[in-house]
Amino acid sequence: MKTYEVIVVGAGQAGLAMGYYLVKKGISCLLIDKHKRIGDVWRERYDSLVLFTPRKQSDLPGLPFPGERSGLPAKDEVADYLERYAAHHSLPIQLDTEVQTLIPTGLGYRVETSDGTYSARQIVIATGPFQVPNIPLMHTQAADDIVQLHTAHYKNETQLQDGPVLVVGSGNSGAQIAAELASHRTVYLSMGQKRMFLPRSLFGKPMFWYFQATGLLTAPITSSLGKWLQSKPDPIFGYRRELRKWEKAGTLQLKERTVALSGRTAVFADGSRTDIANVIWSTGFYSRYDWIKVPGVLDPKGQPLHTRGVSPVKGIYFLGLPWQYRRSSALLGGVGLDAAYLIERICNY
Repeated sequence: MKTYEVIVVGAGQAGLAMGYYLVKKGISCLLIDKHKRIGDVWRERYDSLVLFTPRKQSDLPGLPFPGERSGLPAKDEVADYLERYAAHHSLPIQLDTEVQTLIPTGLGYRVETSDGTYSARQIVIATGPFQVPNIPLMHTQAADDIVQLHTAHYKNETQLQDGPVLVVGSGNSGAQIAAELASHRTVYLSMGQKRMFLPRSLFGKPMFWYFQATGLLTAPITSSLGKWLQSKPDPIFGYRRELRKWEKAGTLQLKERTVALSGRTAVFADGSRTDIANVIWSTGFYSRYDWIKVPGVLDPKGQPLHTRGVSPVKGIYFLGLPWQYRRSSALLGGVGLDAAYLIERICNY
C-alpha cells in the first residue's frame, strides 16, 4: 500500500491548484481522478460552451491562461489549459482511478480505489460541485419517445429529434442553449426563478473586471455583502438580446416553472401546457459524498461540514466548493486563493 502525506481526491481545477502548492512545498502527495485525461470534465460539456470569465481572470496559480487575455475561452481551451498546467508543474496524478471509500485509520486515512489502496495522513477532497446531474423525478412521466438530455450529456442539436424543445432551467447553460436552438426551431425556456441578465462586457471591459474592482468576487461569505450575494441566484451573462430577438420572432417562448410532464405534454406553474418532442434539463448538479466513511465530516444531509474548507475532523479539507469562502471559490481564477489558505493549514498539521 502506497503512503503519502497528502492525497487529493479530484484533479480538476481545484485539485490541480492544491497540487501546485503541495509540490511547491515539497510535500509527498498524489492526486487521484476518475477521468482518463486531465480536463475531461470540461471536454465532455456541450460543444458551444464558453466561459463568462475572461482568460485574465481564469489563471490558476503559477501559470497564466494563454490567449487574448480579455477574451472568453471556450470549454476545450479550458481543458487543454488544465492538462498543460498539470504537465508544466509535474504534478503527481493517478488518472482513470475512482475513489470508492475513505476510511479513518490510526495514523490517518485509507483511500480505497478502483486501482488499489492508498494511505495518507491528510486528505483534500476536491471533487468539485458538478458531480451528479440533477434531473427532477418528473422526467419519468414523459412519453418514452421524448428525447431527454441533461446538459451534462447534451453536446449539440444532432442529438435531438424534430419538434419543439423544452429547456428546463434558467441559468447560463439553459439560456445559451435555448438562444442557439431558437434560431431555427421552436423552443420553450422554462424559468423557475427570475434572473438578472448582465452583459458580458461594458464599455470595453469584461463584467468580471467590474466584479473584481468592486470587491464582489472577493467579498467573504462572513461579510454583509457576501451574505447578500449568496442569497441571490447567479446572473445570466449575455444572451438577453438573442432571447428577445427569438421571442419577437415567435420561435422562443419564456415559460414559468415546469411542474409536470405528462406523455408529450409539459405543464407549467401558471397552468399553461404545451406539447414537446425534446427536453434539455439545465437543472444543475448535486454532490455525492457517500464514499466518505469518516464520522463528523458530513452534516445529516450528507454535505461537507467545514470552515473555509477546513473540516472539523483533523486532517481533512475541502476545496472548490461554491461559496467555500467567497463568490470566486468555485471559479478557475478564485480557487487558488482557497488552496493557498489550505496549504498553510496542511503544513501546520
